[in-house]
Amino acid sequence: MRRFAFTCRIEFCLLVRNFFGFFFGLIFPLMMLILFGSIFGNESIAPGSDLRMMDLSIPGYSVMVMGVAGLMSFPLTMAECKEKKIYKRFDATPVGKKHMILAQITVNLLLAAAGILILWLAGKILYQVQIRGSLLLAGAAGLLSMTSMFSMGFFFTAVGKGAKISHLLCYLSYFLMLFLSGATVPDLLFPESVQKIAGLLPMTYAVDLMQGIFAGDGLGMHKKELLVLGGLTIVFTAAGALLYRKKDWA
Repeated sequence: MRRFAFTCRIEFCLLVRNFFGFFFGLIFPLMMLILFGSIFGNESIAPGSDLRMMDLSIPGYSVMVMGVAGLMSFPLTMAECKEKKIYKRFDATPVGKKHMILAQITVNLLLAAAGILILWLAGKILYQVQIRGSLLLAGAAGLLSMTSMFSMGFFFTAVGKGAKISHLLCYLSYFLMLFLSGATVPDLLFPESVQKIAGLLPMTYAVDLMQGIFAGDGLGMHKKELLVLGGLTIVFTAAGALLYRKKDWA
């Protein structure tokens, strides 16, 4: 455990030095919250509706943070470590590449958790955001959503032959889903044609699940989202592991 804790400490220092992950994981979502909050406030999303803008937006911003950790920070770090043969060097030490990868996952999970906590505290203080659902169910939904994001990122690093290809896949997938999944703007405001496209994106199901749970829904009301996210996690993880077995980790 001491060895693993030391590895996590080193990876955390490297993560903090990475401006992209730090900015988009902690600063950018907070900027989005303040920007859209100053425009829309926390008014009802439609006349007579109990749904309020910030109560819907913050779960979406939380998924945005998960996407930064799982689709950007972790896979890009992993791709660069592969290309620079860092994993091969660690295999020659008592630490080994498995402990290093686990440490990278851990610090990125902590980054996502910190970003989500900052969002909810800011939302509570600035816009009196309410969490109507169970925190335990929200944590379970968040863990599943985050796992699906990390599995996609892992798969992209397995598909890419080099760091540049992995970067391209991660950038395209993240920013496409960021603006079309409802993570930035609630998808209820989208035209019907855009909503159909959003229905094909994995992040959309994470956003719908988080919004529903925080609005007070039970998990049973989101069987489709749970099935899609769970299935994608299994498929992407298994496919990525299979591809890695056929590759040289050097």
